[in-house]
Amino acid sequence: MGRRLVWVAAVVGLLAVAGIGVFVLSSGKPRGCTDALGCVEIPAGGALRLGVIQALTGKVASLGLDQLRGLELALEDRGGKLLGHPVELVIEDTGCRPEGGANAALRIVSDPSVVAIFGTTCSGDAAAAAQVMTEAGLSMISGNNSAPFLTAIAGKRAPKWQPGYFRTASNEEHSGPAAARFAYEVLGVRGAAMMHDGDIYTRGLAEGFRTEFERLGGRTVLFAAVDKGDADMRPVLEAVVASKAELLFFPLFQPEGNYVLLAARSMPELAGVTLMSDGSLIENTFISAVGEASKGMYFVGPTPPQPGPVLDALRGHYREKYRAEPATDYYTSAYDAAGILFAALERAAVPGQNGQLVIGRQALRDALAATAQYPGVGGQLRCDSFGDCATPRFNVLRMDDPAKGVAGLTANVVYTYAPR
Repeated sequence: MGRRLVWVAAVVGLLAVAGIGVFVLSSGKPRGCTDALGCVEIPAGGALRLGVIQALTGKVASLGLDQLRGLELALEDRGGKLLGHPVELVIEDTGCRPEGGANAALRIVSDPSVVAIFGTTCSGDAAAAAQVMTEAGLSMISGNNSAPFLTAIAGKRAPKWQPGYFRTASNEEHSGPAAARFAYEVLGVRGAAMMHDGDIYTRGLAEGFRTEFERLGGRTVLFAAVDKGDADMRPVLEAVVASKAELLFFPLFQPEGNYVLLAARSMPELAGVTLMSDGSLIENTFISAVGEASKGMYFVGPTPPQPGPVLDALRGHYREKYRAEPATDYYTSAYDAAGILFAALERAAVPGQNGQLVIGRQALRDALAATAQYPGVGGQLRCDSFGDCATPRFNVLRMDDPAKGVAGLTANVVYTYAPR
């Protein structure tokens, strides 16, 4: 039994015990395929099938929806076809849960006709999905994952790195340090508290803040964890009060981030504590939910594309197609991720007999890894050896007027950090 089949048997057993749906993976190669990971044959006139794994339900559904929309916009720009074939999206919802990522990936890779995967929304989902994806020989690209653990930390392979995984969202390895530098150098904070929920994304940001803050000379007075699903944040906030923190950095998702902010605003003893979160709350549904409570709060997030003809055209296309304003700026990185995937598919595909198309799975990974000088919405993109395709650059934003929503917030830049 080969390595891949041994792994599949083990993972199927583990997921079955966990109550996650199990599907059988195919390891066969089409006749004549010489690709090390196998090939996908698309018959003449047949659809090119792409797996889509996003969080489309729950509190972060707006983020997942914008990822899907970025993909749809990129596909529509190509007339709904790639290499002369119609494209069929095989969509799976994770609910932003790691087990959802594994389950969705298993369903996707059980279909040997799926060429590649577009996803995920949440980094925790990606860690689970990428392990399934890579062992099945597929490739996956995300426009939203940003946890350092998925690609590289300090220029070295990160613990959750997997071959075949790529992303166009900036590596948040630099987000925590950006927030820490602003807190220490600009606000003059010397004692800070950090809060996470155990997720590889939130804990990674909190640890990144702590490391840089202490390197600068600051003190971590509290490093606390909450559980996903917690609604009563008063106990942990009382610990923040007791720690005498000058600033609380809480890079949480909704709804936990909402609960922290609203509870903090209800406690007079926290009135003098600066509150800071990250890009997961730079989102219109969060601002609508908390309203004036967000006023005066700081956020750290990736620098969005600068206004210009390309961005203006894409935003206009979004408004026209969906009759709505984008909930976030992250649909642009999804659009770029889709574009990189499409370009790689075009380079990897080989015309077969009688109008067929043959795409080698390793050839696709190689084409993705070779991406350089790709004309993204915000500038040229290049994928490095760890799968990071974006140049990291982060802004710290201050909320002055919640009525202006995300557009007003992202325009109010108070600090920019661009690591060398």
